[in-house]
Amino acid sequence: MMMFSEMLEMVSRTFALSINYLPPVLREPVSLAYLLFRVSDGLEDHTEMMATRKAYLLEQWNQVIQGQMPAFEFVQNIADLDRNNPEIFVAQQAPDLIAALAASPEEVRDPIVARVSEATQGMARWQLKGPFVTTLADMDDYMHHVAGLVGYLMTDLFSWYSSQFRAHSEELLPLSHEIGLGLQTVNIIRGLRSDYQRGWVFVPQEMLSTAGINREQFFLPDFEDRALQVVNLLIDKAEQHLQYGITYISAFPWWNHRLRLACIWPLCFALKTLALSRDNVEVLRSEVKITRRDVKEIMRQTFLLGWSDRWLYGYVNNLVHSSHG
Repeated sequence: MMMFSEMLEMVSRTFALSINYLPPVLREPVSLAYLLFRVSDGLEDHTEMMATRKAYLLEQWNQVIQGQMPAFEFVQNIADLDRNNPEIFVAQQAPDLIAALAASPEEVRDPIVARVSEATQGMARWQLKGPFVTTLADMDDYMHHVAGLVGYLMTDLFSWYSSQFRAHSEELLPLSHEIGLGLQTVNIIRGLRSDYQRGWVFVPQEMLSTAGINREQFFLPDFEDRALQVVNLLIDKAEQHLQYGITYISAFPWWNHRLRLACIWPLCFALKTLALSRDNVEVLRSEVKITRRDVKEIMRQTFLLGWSDRWLYGYVNNLVHSSHG
């Protein structure tokens, strides 16, 4: 059986950095939860399946999560999908994932089942509703199911691990949801072109209308100036969500450096991506990514000084202001 850490590396090297740095007791349930979410993501994002089949398989996967369908039967139903796709490979390991879920403590298993199930059902609904988004409220609804619920679950698991964190969980849950929406907005910005090529546009028409363009014009060279106005609005939206990250991270005491760093890194990687994306036409033409050097430098500085809330506040502000020139 492939180790969860190996699967994590396959589907997301960036998040694997954070998850693998968690305290050992927390690392396994967070790894499991992340992989379960990625099965849902892999079905939803598949480039070749029809939306109706995606919705059908997502509903089946939800039944597996809920214990209403054997995992091996689900695997048989996706046997025709290419296992060279990392997320499909993980999905085909469903029996191992579900066995690990069943063996988890009830305090861990119950929130994982609840959050992954709700997310999976929401993704199935959006497959039948898509491929376009009309309003900002619609965009937030979509992002709630693919990322906001991930934020909730991380708070559930952190609260299980830390009694000090648990005491503030009610006030931290909405912050984690905001962070999830922010990270997903960054994903949407990064994937604008690739999503368009597979037939999806997650930029709401409400936002496009402020620049006087429609979905088709958004990706045409003649309208790049207007399209960049919309990209910058998306960046503003992402930053507004991510501003809650510092408050959330500050809930962990300075000596709980591993937990802090596991939250700091995705936040800073996202903010650096936004800084590189503002006014950058390559966002529309291909994809903008931070470099390995950027990743290493963020990790180096935060490893040394990320225990300090005051330093972290200044560092994050510098990342945000760098995107505004």
